[in-house]
Amino acid sequence: MSELRSIVYRTYEVFNAREFDAYPELLHRGVELIMAGISVRGLEAVTEFVSVTARANPRLRVEPLRVVAEVGDTVVTEVLMVDGSSSGQGAASAAACGVYRFRSRRIVEWRTYLDPTGEDLASAALTAVAAEQSALRRVAELVARQSPPDQVFSLVTRELGELLDAHMTRTVRFEPDGKATVLAATGRPIDRLPPGANISLPIHGVLEQILRTGRAARVDDYENVGGASGAALREEGVRSAAGGPIVVDGRLWGAMVVGARAGEALPSGTEERIARFAELTSTAISNVESRGEVERLAAEQSALRRVAELVARHASPEHVFAFVTEELRGLLDVELARAVRFESDGTVTVLASSGVAEDPLRPGSNVAIPKGTVIETVARTGAPARVADYSEVRGSIGEVLRTVGARSGAGGPIVLDGRLWGALVVGSTASQTLAPGTEDRVAKFAELLSTAISNLESQAEIARSRARIVQAGDQARRRFERDLHDGVQQRLVSLGMELRAAESTIPAELSEVRGSLSSVGAGLGDVIDALRELSRGLHPAVLLEGGLAAALRALVRRSSVPVELRLDLGEEPLEEAAEVAAYYVASEALTNTVKHAQASRAELSAKHREGCLDLVVRDDGIGGADAPRGSGLMGLVDRVEALGGKIEIVSPKGGGTRLHARLPTSSSGV
Repeated sequence: MSELRSIVYRTYEVFNAREFDAYPELLHRGVELIMAGISVRGLEAVTEFVSVTARANPRLRVEPLRVVAEVGDTVVTEVLMVDGSSSGQGAASAAACGVYRFRSRRIVEWRTYLDPTGEDLASAALTAVAAEQSALRRVAELVARQSPPDQVFSLVTRELGELLDAHMTRTVRFEPDGKATVLAATGRPIDRLPPGANISLPIHGVLEQILRTGRAARVDDYENVGGASGAALREEGVRSAAGGPIVVDGRLWGAMVVGARAGEALPSGTEERIARFAELTSTAISNVESRGEVERLAAEQSALRRVAELVARHASPEHVFAFVTEELRGLLDVELARAVRFESDGTVTVLASSGVAEDPLRPGSNVAIPKGTVIETVARTGAPARVADYSEVRGSIGEVLRTVGARSGAGGPIVLDGRLWGALVVGSTASQTLAPGTEDRVAKFAELLSTAISNLESQAEIARSRARIVQAGDQARRRFERDLHDGVQQRLVSLGMELRAAESTIPAELSEVRGSLSSVGAGLGDVIDALRELSRGLHPAVLLEGGLAAALRALVRRSSVPVELRLDLGEEPLEEAAEVAAYYVASEALTNTVKHAQASRAELSAKHREGCLDLVVRDDGIGGADAPRGSGLMGLVDRVEALGGKIEIVSPKGGGTRLHARLPTSSSGV
């Protein structure tokens, strides 16, 4: 028999024995008695009312028949009111129904229905379950409003504590590592295990039994419950506890637990009542999890879309990986995130890191694969992995992890074309372990990210290929120019000199022959000049001799349209490929100005700062330049983009033309 039923039956014994001095042990100080339309409130008033009734009916006694319902803090009974010395012949009797609601193990509300009908009994039973149903309704309403999970768990825990009038109530979620995370807690005066805490299960405690058996459990003496959590509960004043499992979608998800102080034994059947409540609240928890899963999926898709858009804009790999780690850290609500690439020599290169102000493993760092970490497990297995506790990791990497405060981690592999390419990893600095399934979410993100990385590699390979083509073309032009200069051009110059020498030996009387030789010599000189101009167009020798500044000045001098030149190239050296590209951009732009723009003036500026060269050519001509339709301009676009640069052409009709090229001048990129 439960403790609450025992208290109810004890009131019958007290009445029958007329021992009303025992009522303070059974009735709450604020007890209210309602019977036959009469309401009496307060312990003394109720005791006096019952005493008067007993004195007016000295042979009246109460005989319990059955318990109609017991739910939460309410007990409903059916009794027989007997007026006589016995229930035999000549005794008058009448049925009655009692509804008793408890607070702090004492009756706080006492309703009696005399000669009840079936409807009365049903109403009384409904009264018994009303409190529990009201609690569940409030939980359902909170879930329907799409309230945050922590609010839902807090309400569920508080409602259970109020239903059972418990000293301490907690809701926990079981983690894959055998620990539990406290989701909500109420009633404890000293909070040793607050919400968010990740705890080891008390040895031989209620939670351990529930995790092991999947069934409701109770422990009546916590004095011998071991572990740090058991000690913390004793510090909170808990001396006994009971709990029930929370099962969501067929799996043991967590538990609800209540605790009692010393001298307050938990009523019999408390664990079953908790289990019933937990079973009913599991639907709410399932809805919260389902909504959370939808929200997580939407957040993941949004993050991946932003990554894809960044890749489509041809952002640098460094920018993409930095963006990815930042997105992942926000998506999973973790403190640390890293992207790494596995190298063939057994090391890893850190590509990006987010969340660490002073990170010893900065992007670009190359280190041996750290033992005992998520990275090592992913590298070894090629599968998602997690490490619940980094405190045991040794060596320099262990020191690094402790320096940044990492407590646990999870990660997933990045696989490209069937080969293990790298990993995405996240870490937590809090005592709370990473949420269940974090490694799978990271792996899912890494799997989708593989496409973006593949696109990046393809883009990089295309860029390298274009750069090789441009470089090969420049080298071919240089060889051709050198061959022309050192071979044909020098031979023609030599022939011209020989021709002049032969001309000088012709006698004066052979003036006609002398004139012919002179004409041939002049023609040969024109050929040499034309060949020199062709050679200059193939590869400007002035670049090798005087650098970009001298080459741009030469272009300005040769232009038939006045050009204002502004140079700010600084002292930082330029790579040859950038100088050549800048020269051809300027040369083609000024040639178009002269041939097509009908311009009266032009401007050419070049500025070199922090690894970038900005070259701008502007004219006041008729505009209308169209890169896709002009092979020369299109060739400039290809050349600039092959080096990782960008080119912009603005040429409205009647508004002149402005060409802006930005070129990387070192390996740092744009």
